[in-house]
Amino acid sequence: MQHRRYPRALALVALATAVATATTSAAPTATAESPAPADTRLSATLDAILADARLDGAQAGVVVADATTGDTIYQRNGDRRLIPASNTKLLTSAAAMELLGPGHRFTTDVLRTGAARGGVLTGDLHLRGGGDPTMLAADYDALAARVAASGIRVVTGGLVADDTRYDATRLGPDWTWDDEPYYYAAQVSALTVAPDTDYDAGTVIVAAAPGKAAGQRPTISLTPSTGYLRIDNRATTVATGTTSVSIEREHGTNTVVVTGQIALGATPSSDWVTVWEPTGYAADVFRTALRRHGVRVLGKTVLGRATPAGATAVARHDSMPLAELMVPFMKLSNNGHAEVLTKEIGRVLSGSGTWSAGISAISGYVADAGMDTGTLRQRDGSGLSRRNLVPPAEFVDLLVAVRAEPWFDAWYAALPVAGNAERFVGGTLRSRMAGTPAANNVRAKTGSLTGVSGLSGYVTDADGRRLVFSVVLNNYLASSVKNLEDQIAITLASYTATGGAAARTAPPAAPEIPRTPEGIECSWHKPITC
Repeated sequence: MQHRRYPRALALVALATAVATATTSAAPTATAESPAPADTRLSATLDAILADARLDGAQAGVVVADATTGDTIYQRNGDRRLIPASNTKLLTSAAAMELLGPGHRFTTDVLRTGAARGGVLTGDLHLRGGGDPTMLAADYDALAARVAASGIRVVTGGLVADDTRYDATRLGPDWTWDDEPYYYAAQVSALTVAPDTDYDAGTVIVAAAPGKAAGQRPTISLTPSTGYLRIDNRATTVATGTTSVSIEREHGTNTVVVTGQIALGATPSSDWVTVWEPTGYAADVFRTALRRHGVRVLGKTVLGRATPAGATAVARHDSMPLAELMVPFMKLSNNGHAEVLTKEIGRVLSGSGTWSAGISAISGYVADAGMDTGTLRQRDGSGLSRRNLVPPAEFVDLLVAVRAEPWFDAWYAALPVAGNAERFVGGTLRSRMAGTPAANNVRAKTGSLTGVSGLSGYVTDADGRRLVFSVVLNNYLASSVKNLEDQIAITLASYTATGGAAARTAPPAAPEIPRTPEGIECSWHKPITC
């Protein structure tokens, strides 16, 4: 067996090695050339799974290790650099927990410049973003209510939307242009809005309901209600037939084009659409809320200007702590959260809210945790970039090392749980491995791009031993290889070092995985790149 070492756990490993040497010095020991029979059967089973025709011509990297000792139990191409997709979030999330801390919160402030007398503010009102990806329309409404409660009724100046905590680069490096309208590639800003408690910041839910009669245009609604988008409604209501509605924002604009047809009596069709320039979106939602609470802003909305030092605080909203944010982030594989955390790490550690500063700090942490950063490349926080490259063995190193961190329990709890139907428990694994030994056992991060799939995390085997594993599959042409990942995880959950039926060599069956029409596996109502 191979033994990998981790700086943070080095003393523990050394102690375990010393004890093992002292207690076995008088007896012969097993060697890598003579593995235990159960290990041989496990290797044969995993090899058989990876011999599936769907992986012909593809690249497959798989590593399994003992979570306590780090001993490698199985490896296939473990050192090969592969595109990890959303397995990248393991690096970003762990670094955020360590570098920002589980109690870290994002703050959104309203401040004023100028004098306020008799309900009139002779100056500007400033909405300063702190990067909070969980800000809802209701939160902006609460801020507006506090502004009104402060006595301000008229603002003679403008509304200044301050997003300068981060840089103005909105889209990640290497993201493809055709992903840009979709919720998983939303623009990143320090001032933004999420439409619901999935917290897909920088998006609007656009819903099309049938008109009152055949031939009429569908009724379009937005959540949250905003005038920031322009709807170009070209769709038609039909008397009968299949509902087929397309909702897509035109590149470089906030014009959303709705096409297709929807049948009378049909359930409304909806989709999450990104906005162009989320700072303006947040300002629009807040300005509408101010008007609703009786506060008139006479001047224009100004985007991207820093709040002057010495501005007077009026209202404040704090986000949930980072430990809680980990749940929607990791369970639902939220790309926007990963990118905001990357920039926030850069801002907090170096004063620079940029991708490069954040990734540099993440690299420093994961290197300290035991990953060989000379063998990998990280380009964004979420894994949407196809230039990310991480060997499976390095994921295993990280998974072993973080078990010693004081925040591990909260981070571990945020990982998706196989076969658990609760959306914020099972997450992206809620429809996978149900009714198998892996159900409510495997906790792992999923990853999906076209031709890319990954699953890395933890499983307890049939002997009660905790294992870590990483499966990264690239360059396949099949519509899905998730079933192969599931077979591997089920095999590990069934594994026993003592032999017997659980240590079989025939690959286990894995339940089929629900798919969207596009063929992308999903665990909830949205197509995903998890």
